[in-house]
Amino acid sequence: MRVLVTGANGMLGIDLCAALEAAGCHVIRTDVGVREGAVVPPWEPMNITDMQSVASVVLKHQPDAIVHSAAYTDVDGCTRDPDLAYRINALGTWNVAAVCGAHNIIMAYISTDFVFDGTKNAPYTEFDTVNPLSPYGASKLAGEKVTAQLCRKHFIIRTSWLFGVHGKSFPGTMINLAKTRSELNIVCDQTGSPTHTVDLANTVTHLITSPLYGTYHVTNSGHCTWFDLAKRTLELAGVTTTEVKPIPASTWPSPTVRPTYSVLRHFSLELQGKDNLAPWEVALEHYITLRGTE
Repeated sequence: MRVLVTGANGMLGIDLCAALEAAGCHVIRTDVGVREGAVVPPWEPMNITDMQSVASVVLKHQPDAIVHSAAYTDVDGCTRDPDLAYRINALGTWNVAAVCGAHNIIMAYISTDFVFDGTKNAPYTEFDTVNPLSPYGASKLAGEKVTAQLCRKHFIIRTSWLFGVHGKSFPGTMINLAKTRSELNIVCDQTGSPTHTVDLANTVTHLITSPLYGTYHVTNSGHCTWFDLAKRTLELAGVTTTEVKPIPASTWPSPTVRPTYSVLRHFSLELQGKDNLAPWEVALEHYITLRGTE
């Protein structure tokens, strides 16, 4: 299977390419750029916001599937510049979906828990009503809509609280901050499901070979608060000199309204008997181990 990956040089993209190649796929890496100092395998420039760029690269390689992981994921950045959020997350996805639809290419679009408002106070299924609170969530939802409208053979894959060794993530930030701080104040009233990019990448790799197209929730199992995640991260990393203190989200300096409860139930996978993702604590331990080898 020939699979083109957008955002291939990102935290998730690198693990996606590795998982796809391990499964025997021929992977075409594409991205708009690469982080300074990062070491990545050969990749091809592609600007998802430029339809000509997308069409020329896709037609050149003629993939069987595209995993669209490229996105503007700076949540506060999206709030400050909604037009940029929509240009990348909506228009960029629109371009990819249009090419996939026109050429009968399978498309897997990586979306987010931020499409929900967090008021349900129970895990959200793929069939619950969406209601994003922020420009980030709204722009990602716009990407979901154009994917479904333009590409019949599509997977919309919602995930949450991603962490991985190939980019900046919450657990890594906690470990780095603990090196110089004796105290960390962490939000304790927002609940979600932390997700290791390795586990997400493996699940996406299996999904794209399925004929059961549609919307899927993919996270590590279980849930916690940011406070819980910070404490467990430092425990697993062997940090004993930094105290983690709980604070309400209302005191955290951010312009973005976030869902207070965005746990995703893997209902589509459950119905198929394929919900086997590891608990977030196990995934976090795996991440700490991998991080130690970097």
